[in-house]
Amino acid sequence: MQGMRARADLGHAGPVSGSNVGDFIQLLKPRVMSLVVFTALTGMVAAPGSLHPVLGVIALVAIAIGAGAAGALNMWYDADIDAHMARTAARPIPRGRVTADEALSFGTVLSVFSILTLGVLVNWTAGLLLAITIGFYMFIYTMWLKRSTPQNIVIGGAAGSFPPMIGWAAVTGSVSIESVLMFLIIFMWTPPHFWALALYRCRDYERVGVPMLPVVHGPQETRRQIWLYSLLLVPLAVSPALIGLAGVVYGVTSVVLGGIFLWLAWRVRTITEGREADAAARKLFAFSILYLFLLFAVMLVEHAVTRLMA
Repeated sequence: MQGMRARADLGHAGPVSGSNVGDFIQLLKPRVMSLVVFTALTGMVAAPGSLHPVLGVIALVAIAIGAGAAGALNMWYDADIDAHMARTAARPIPRGRVTADEALSFGTVLSVFSILTLGVLVNWTAGLLLAITIGFYMFIYTMWLKRSTPQNIVIGGAAGSFPPMIGWAAVTGSVSIESVLMFLIIFMWTPPHFWALALYRCRDYERVGVPMLPVVHGPQETRRQIWLYSLLLVPLAVSPALIGLAGVVYGVTSVVLGGIFLWLAWRVRTITEGREADAAARKLFAFSILYLFLLFAVMLVEHAVTRLMA
């Protein structure tokens, strides 16, 4: 209730002075949006069949707008805690550059627009998946899981895992085992990625009462869980090369990157004291972004080259 009152206060604080286009772009979480678009593009290129280039661009733009809309709605709901976290205090609503009501309206309009655009102009399977993604991120993760359980990232990670499946569906009009596998790679990657961040940002989450795993169960359990999820992630990430979704280059790349990922996760598991522990978590967090990017980049290039040579 206190959080809701804080959002209400922010939302009715009167007109915002000095807001500009950049503030509304920031509401869209452009860095997250770029990863969403990239993985969705990989799903589109990897999918069998073809999509008219114009429809392909429309699909990617709609997916990007939908991802941005989810980010804006997340910032609206989390404005109360964002204001007290070092990582998020400079966001537009805590800074007073955009009101909560403006963010809510902005996110809602973009959500409806992106879903209808993708559904009407491309196909409704992709449109429905985009709607599920936005709804899951907003109602299941942001409003429910984030503030109620240390498993928030595990279950909530599904929202960020849908883009390649949406891209695949935009081309094929369906969901297949290959698109589910791409979903599962991102889903399994999410916990070690975010828990590494949570290890060295633990005080931020503790201050605002968000029950991240290191806050509720401590850093040792978090390190153990990071290691276990990493052990599950690495072989899963190799599997596209085993089922024909990706080629030899992807297979070799995923093995090499997976070895590095496991080494960094093991360092997080075993280095538990002082600045070295924070440094190990930071290195895993940074590498995890590169890891996911390179996996999907190699898969994308392999399929693009195959199409050009066909």
